[in-house]
Amino acid sequence: MENLTKEDFLNGKVLLIDKPLGWSSFQAVNKLKWAIRKKFSLKKFKIGHAGTLDPLATGLLIICTGKFTKKITEFQGQEKEYTGIFTLGATTPSYDLETVIDNTYPTDHITPALIKETTHQFIGEIAQAPPVFSALKKDGKRLYELAREGKTVEISKRIVTIREFEITKIDDLNVHFRITCSKGTYIRSIANDFGLALGSGAHLSALRRTKIGDFNVDIAQDPMIFANVLLGTEHGS
Repeated sequence: MENLTKEDFLNGKVLLIDKPLGWSSFQAVNKLKWAIRKKFSLKKFKIGHAGTLDPLATGLLIICTGKFTKKITEFQGQEKEYTGIFTLGATTPSYDLETVIDNTYPTDHITPALIKETTHQFIGEIAQAPPVFSALKKDGKRLYELAREGKTVEISKRIVTIREFEITKIDDLNVHFRITCSKGTYIRSIANDFGLALGSGAHLSALRRTKIGDFNVDIAQDPMIFANVLLGTEHGS
């Protein structure tokens, strides 16, 4: 990691973080915020991330500091690339592993050819409904809060763009994929809709964000390692 100064963070820095599994995006930002404040005895400075990743997802998180927080909206609008796994034959209310399986379906009719052919339905502009378990707000409350209360919520579909949808491997009921898409695309919703299109049900069982615009996760850093190196300590707190 380059030698960073207090002025670097105050004037503005773009930090590429590889968010670990189980961490929220807020936790990743907080870890860096804590380390930077401690290193430079800062009471206050601007820091934020450009695009939330769910705790069950890993991968690229752009974190901006200082004056570069004004670039967050710009970064959020850039195309994203994801890799992951859809598991066929079962659905969950959250469309991923946050909730338990609620229904199972037959899969005997599914072939590799059918899986690859079905991807064509999702390329281009598509109308997508966000998951009911999401951080979007309706009437001032997060959708996941309403869902956990057992309330039925009508969610309007919105147009998103899928530029690429590639099946990279099929391992029994686990379908490995790579998708490039526009801002606001929910890969969990694609998993659910893909299962419906196959007539088998599906849910997202793994997700990794690999690119945002020209930024690649290959050069991103683990937030714990970043904090440790910045502070010159072997073990983070």
